[in-house]
Amino acid sequence: MSHHLSGPDLRSPRGDARLDLTDLFAFPAADASGRTVLIMDVNPYAPTRANAFHPDAVYRINIDNDGDDQADVAYSFTFSDPEAGAQTVTVHRATGDAARQHEATGDVLFAGVPVAFGDAPDVVEAHGYKLSVGLRSDPFFADLEGIVNNFTWTGKDAMAEANVFGIALEAPDAELGPEATIGVWARVSLHEDGRLVSVDRGAHPSLTAYFNAEDVKDAYNAGEPADDWAKYREPWTAVLQHTGDYTTDAATETLKLVLPDILRYDRSRPAIYPNGRTLVDDVTSARLSMVSGGKITGDHIPPHVDLLPVFPHLGHPHPAV
Repeated sequence: MSHHLSGPDLRSPRGDARLDLTDLFAFPAADASGRTVLIMDVNPYAPTRANAFHPDAVYRINIDNDGDDQADVAYSFTFSDPEAGAQTVTVHRATGDAARQHEATGDVLFAGVPVAFGDAPDVVEAHGYKLSVGLRSDPFFADLEGIVNNFTWTGKDAMAEANVFGIALEAPDAELGPEATIGVWARVSLHEDGRLVSVDRGAHPSLTAYFNAEDVKDAYNAGEPADDWAKYREPWTAVLQHTGDYTTDAATETLKLVLPDILRYDRSRPAIYPNGRTLVDDVTSARLSMVSGGKITGDHIPPHVDLLPVFPHLGHPHPAV
């Protein structure tokens, strides 16, 4: 799957679905030029496995706008303790050195905004931003049963009736950086034992599922993208040589598309993965083709049709199962 269940042994990090990053998206706003939509989804199969955001976590979207693989702008989302089925979110925007720290610091863009746990996607606006946070339909689509069954396709979309907790932010382009190209990645960190620990992170879909051995997933989730090439080029090259019969040179060139694990988005060009990522991009087929060396071209599952044409774009949630 995309980044669902990204802890060891197909579990959520710390065994807690609230901390599980599922997907990251970056694409232009639908109804206004010069604006970018950033969406970070967490909590697979919500609300069955968890019915609130973690109040001790920092959910963050990082922006690199100068190409050095480090955050220059960071949006942090923190949540109140859930009470009687209600919860609120506060959003900070940090820049410079503060953006490279995992704590929620910087200017407050939104404070105490109610999380939408019902059907309607509440949208609030402040400081030129739009925000919508709450229970939404999971936009990821894949034949997971077919993938794990030696690519014997079933035609079943494993996420057809699944939900996530969506964090959607629409920002003026100028707030993300002066250049057309930005790099985006998401992170979930948890306050525990008096310190803030990164427990999940990612940008490109399905990397940790295909490339990371179980005993390194926690270390990967705690790491920094700037270190990815040095740490993972060799072991991931070995994966491609095993799964797709790549030469070393061919594997190196292929891995440049996803290492470091930062989603590049040139806002002067149409958004389609891997240039950004929209909610309808067939990332499952892209990753299957990559790891198989082109021998497997897709899983034949189409995008979801419940997406909204306007912000926050994520569809209405399905009934909980």
